[in-house]
Amino acid sequence: MDRALFDAVRQKSLDQWSHRTIVRNKSDHLLTGLLFDDAGHRMVATHAAKAGIRYRYYVSTPCLHGEAKTASAGSVSRVPAIDIEDIIVKFLKQHLIANQVNPPINTARLEGRGDLEQLIARIVVHNDRLIVHLKSGNADQASDSADGRLLSISWQKPPSKKSRQILLPHNASRSDVRPEQFERRARLVSTIARGRRWLDDVVSGRVTTVAQLCAREKCSVRQVNMTISLAFLAPNLVKAAVEGRLPRGIGVERLRDPPTEWSRQFEALGLNPE
Repeated sequence: MDRALFDAVRQKSLDQWSHRTIVRNKSDHLLTGLLFDDAGHRMVATHAAKAGIRYRYYVSTPCLHGEAKTASAGSVSRVPAIDIEDIIVKFLKQHLIANQVNPPINTARLEGRGDLEQLIARIVVHNDRLIVHLKSGNADQASDSADGRLLSISWQKPPSKKSRQILLPHNASRSDVRPEQFERRARLVSTIARGRRWLDDVVSGRVTTVAQLCAREKCSVRQVNMTISLAFLAPNLVKAAVEGRLPRGIGVERLRDPPTEWSRQFEALGLNPE
């Protein structure tokens, strides 16, 4: 092989590898190396995957290494990465702007780990607050903290499972109502989407008659009409269906052919709108 061609191919491969390395580094957790629990253990970056979605966390090292029974972990052992990163960046920007740090710092740049490492020595996670230890060169000496290098942020760990405010039937207590089963909810949401799509086909002129739609979808006229009727559901009902907040028993069959007025749809189902 010609030497010049070999060198050109080799350089291109190196450039591509360098690009992949940069992209990987940019995706690293923002607070890596800065986060500690209130027992002094470092909280390291990890992730979990569920249904093809990647969720990022910071986990206290004793819990990550299976040493939770022999080492006393802090009051908070795992935190969602996005939540705590957003809180730290937002609060730090507000602090720098409010206290007019000298020399001024470009707060728009506080999105990378390197920028935060220049300002922060460590962040300690408590169950009710975050304590940010600023590096002395960037600390606001007029701060109310004891040594001028600490920031306290009120904070609580988000619940691992967010509660769903299920729409309640009239005269029913929340403890007596269960949400719709996942399979039935998925079928309902899919059918609502199909009804909207079919209605759009009719309105846009892609389909001129119901008979055409029946032939295309291989279904009866009644099924087409009932499915399209779901496109006229109140937005709050659709939102509740997507979020899994409809009570058990309210599925496709109950929602078909609803009243025209949105308020009457809730009445027909015996549900409180809120």
